[in-house]
Order: sequence, then C-alpha cells, then structure tokens
Amino acid sequence: MVPDVTGAVEMRGALIRLRRATGLPVAFGGLVEPDRGQTRICELNGTRTTALSALAVTSGNGLGGKAVALARPCAVTDYSSSRQISHEYDAAVAAEGLRSVLAVPVVVRRRVRGVLYGALRTAQPLGDRTLGAAVEAARDVEQSLVVRDEAQGLLAAAREHRAGTAWEQVREAHGALRALAPRVADPKLRAELLAVCDTLAAPVPGPAAGGVRLAPRELDVLVCVAGGATNSVAAERLGLRPETVKTYLRSAMRKLGAHTRLEAVVAARRAGLLP
Repeated sequence: MVPDVTGAVEMRGALIRLRRATGLPVAFGGLVEPDRGQTRICELNGTRTTALSALAVTSGNGLGGKAVALARPCAVTDYSSSRQISHEYDAAVAAEGLRSVLAVPVVVRRRVRGVLYGALRTAQPLGDRTLGAAVEAARDVEQSLVVRDEAQGLLAAAREHRAGTAWEQVREAHGALRALAPRVADPKLRAELLAVCDTLAAPVPGPAAGGVRLAPRELDVLVCVAGGATNSVAAERLGLRPETVKTYLRSAMRKLGAHTRLEAVVAARRAGLLP
C-alpha cells in the first residue's frame, strides 16, 4: 500500500505550524504504510538536502520507528550517540546535520497513521514547550484525518445510493456531506464532496422552480433545515452565528418564493437543489 497522499496535505500544514510555534529549523513527517509495517517520509520543511526524502522507517527502528511502536512521543538530545534508539538511519540524519530530534505519532482511533519530526542542528535538550507544540501539531493532523475519513465514508455511501439505498438515507448523506465540506483542507477532496452533493440533488419529478440559484451557504442552511435542524443547531453544525443562519434562510426563501421553512425545502427539492 502506498502512503496516503491526502494525509500528506494535512502533514504539510502541520509542519509549517510546528516550525512557527517552536522556532525549530527543521521539521519533516511521514505516513504509515500499514501493509509494510513502515513509515515513509513524505514531507520536508527546512531541510538542506534530500537525504530524508522518501526514507522508509520500520516500526521499532530509529526514533520515529520507536514513536510508532510505542504510540507516544520520543526525543533524543544527540541522535547519533543516543543509546535509547537503534541506528539504522544515522547516515540520512547525519547527512542533514541533525542532532536533537523529536518524533510525535499521529494516532487516529488507536492506530498510528503517521509521525511528525522536529529537529535542531545542535545537541541540546528540547524543552516541554517545544514538545507540547509538536504534540498539538500532531493533534491537528489527527483531527483532519478523522474528518477526511468520515467524508470518504460518506462519499462511498453516496456513490452506492443508486444501487438501492433508501432515499431518506440519501438525504441524510447529502446533509452530512454539505456540513463536512467546509472542514476538509484538501481542495480537490472538498470539490469532489460538493460534486457528489450536486449528484445527490438531481431534480425529482414535479413542477420545476425555474432556474433558482442559491449561494453555497444558503444551500448549506437549507440542507440543515430539511434535516429538521433549528437555526441554533444549524449554526453549530456550520460554524455560523444563529443570526447569520437566519439571514441566509430568509434570502433562500425569498429566491425560492417561499413563505415558510417547509415551503422553501419543498421548492428547493423541486428545483433539484436538494435530494
């Protein structure tokens, strides 16, 4: 199995945040290849060479392999002379000139999915503040991967709906996809999510509402309303204020020629904007 290229997007952003938060000159990260029992270094930030690029780290070996095996952060003050780790990767680490190194696992649902590294080119202890920032960066990746996993699961379910999925389940999937889309960091995956939403909202038989177009947030709010959500619940799901939800809902109702929330949902379905 190859590394998860979508996970690399989250890893890249976390490395930038890690360096900004700690001042560490070097950060890099890898994603676990489950079928091979190894982590492949896929993202580099601040490196001077390509010595670490695509390096495969076996679980249990070196600092990162130890972090994967133990599922907890590990650090060494001087990599090449440390007795706490094995030394299969000394050549690559030395070529980059790294001395003090930390490794923090990315753990999703009790499974290690990747490792974030931060490093200095001098041999000095890495304090609690630096380690804490690295752990926070790893948590960011974990949360992004959870969202992406949920999104991909919903995408798979949505693609199967034509094979017999109940229409109410399609509507639930449509609402969940619309709510998830703004939280997905990868623009390609976000675009795919929204494209599937459009497919699910194919026009149903009945009188059409005549070329009505809703803004993305107006449609998001209407999806929540169609699922029975109150304005406050819709606001929480979408990360908006209740007053903002009301504004979007009023605008959508006006465009659809509806006088009530229910009329707006019915009109949107007739226009093919909702499943």
